[in-house]
Amino acid sequence: MTAIATTIALPRTVPPVLAVGAFLKNTICVTRGAEAFVSAIHGDLGTPEAIKAFDRSVDTLVAELGVSPVRIACDLHPDFHSTRYAQGLDLPQVPVQHHHAHAAAISAEHGHDGPVIALSLDGFGLGPGNQSWGGELLLVDGPHYRRLGHLALLPQPGGDAAAREPWRMAAAALHRLGRGAEIAGRFKAIPAAAMLPQILDKGINCPRTSSAGRLFDAACGLLGLHLVAEFEGQAPMALEALVTRPEALPAGWIIQDGILDLLPTLALLSSCPDPARGANLFHGTLIEALAAWAGDAAEAVGVETVTLGGGCFLNRVLSAGVVERLERRGLRPLTAHRVSPGDAGLSLGQAWIAALS
Repeated sequence: MTAIATTIALPRTVPPVLAVGAFLKNTICVTRGAEAFVSAIHGDLGTPEAIKAFDRSVDTLVAELGVSPVRIACDLHPDFHSTRYAQGLDLPQVPVQHHHAHAAAISAEHGHDGPVIALSLDGFGLGPGNQSWGGELLLVDGPHYRRLGHLALLPQPGGDAAAREPWRMAAAALHRLGRGAEIAGRFKAIPAAAMLPQILDKGINCPRTSSAGRLFDAACGLLGLHLVAEFEGQAPMALEALVTRPEALPAGWIIQDGILDLLPTLALLSSCPDPARGANLFHGTLIEALAAWAGDAAEAVGVETVTLGGGCFLNRVLSAGVVERLERRGLRPLTAHRVSPGDAGLSLGQAWIAALS
């Protein structure tokens, strides 16, 4: 097993810990001395095959490394198999917030043992009060973090269904723009659209989320890209593929009290007839907005290092653009290279946090 695990040199020697990752693209991580060993991806822990691979991987990696973990790290979400597994072991547990772990994974990979400003952008991670997080600006210092801000909240009509039906997030954006009456006509080919304005008005099964993934879905839905996707992330990937030259929309975002709001950009996309033009505007504006948001926060707290973590940074246009803008401001952006910026790299961050706890 160790032969196919990814070995990461840590900033310093730490106690042996086991981290069991999250739900999607699950990996585990074990520390030994000044190294961390990240397993191969087991898959999403919703199938018997993935769960068996996970259980076998834990036993094998711990045994082959010859360590006895002194504590175990897991996600905050109580319903993940990995969390339940951690709770079933006779070890001290370290529950780690999802986006904190994304930031820590980037820091650990780069051997950075100090505070960072973290941009953690993905589809979903549970917040400490059971909120739906996914577009987070954090100040992270080892095992500690503070939420400095988040993306403006959007209702997620239908809950998890919105992750595969971008038209729902487009409808949520229209509703937030005060244009809920347009939803039924705009998506008339979708039967559920007729009732959605009332559902949004009443807030029935419309949990609010700061998710960057759902923001991408809203943009896709407004541009008519994969209104109903075959898998989560299909529409945002199609949107990225349309980008030729990112272009920022002047006044396309608002930052107030730490909250980054791209509603002006969504308003423009709602009447943009050309998806490629919309893709350029959305990416270009988001890049400038994120760089301003994180850059201002970094300067305010006196931290020059910024981590770019979470599955949204698999988007190469977004990642390269934000890196370039932050470097232009004299900051030091860190991105994932040897492990994924998404959930497949999460166990490394959990392990680093648990080792420092």
